[in-house]
Amino acid sequence: MILVRSLLFSAIFYPWSALYAVAMVPVLVAPRSWMLVGMRIWSQSVILLLRVICGIRVEIRGRGHIPTGDALIASKHQTMFDVFVQFGVLRGSLFVFKKELLIIPIFSWIALRIGSIVVDRKGQATALRDMVRRAQEQFRLGDRQLVIFPEGTRKAPGAAPDYKPGVAGLYRELGVPVHPVATNAGVHWPAHGVLRRPGVIVYEYLEPIPPGLKRAEFMRLLEERIETASNRLLAEDL
Repeated sequence: MILVRSLLFSAIFYPWSALYAVAMVPVLVAPRSWMLVGMRIWSQSVILLLRVICGIRVEIRGRGHIPTGDALIASKHQTMFDVFVQFGVLRGSLFVFKKELLIIPIFSWIALRIGSIVVDRKGQATALRDMVRRAQEQFRLGDRQLVIFPEGTRKAPGAAPDYKPGVAGLYRELGVPVHPVATNAGVHWPAHGVLRRPGVIVYEYLEPIPPGLKRAEFMRLLEERIETASNRLLAEDL
């Protein structure tokens, strides 16, 4: 039954998303706020499909920690749904994403239109400087919540963490609070395959980390908060 429901979800989700993306093309020339409203509606439609077809409910915890002004969002990354859901939660979202994703038609255009930052992971120090510069340009415009996945790629639930230095560079240069986000999403929407397992996907916004900490202390605190909370969410699924 899970397989049948998962296949039905895929049969609806992918064509629906493609059609929605095409419908969003004219909005590319509209104000950024219009684009964000459109993506928020799409995010909510995906959440509805998950609930109706797959029996997956999405729960947002720690709403008191969701920023409304300039902030850096550092989220655990287990599935592509981690990107989708942020459009429905944050009012001014933009993302740090790898250059390889530029090949995705329309959605990559949308990402760039809302100010998202492309990173060439092979560029190392040069890529980090460019990412910081572009982020500073966006934050000068105000009301930006920049989402970064500190591990750089999706990790299976429970896998050993591997936090990259990019988030520390942004933290140091932007001077805004960092809001850690924990999740168990990979249990119900795995990084690979079609299975969508029933249950509750939780995104928990944790206590923000104020600007000004030393790099080592910031990285220790960030990893500790995200991993502790994510492991707790995984334990709740057992």
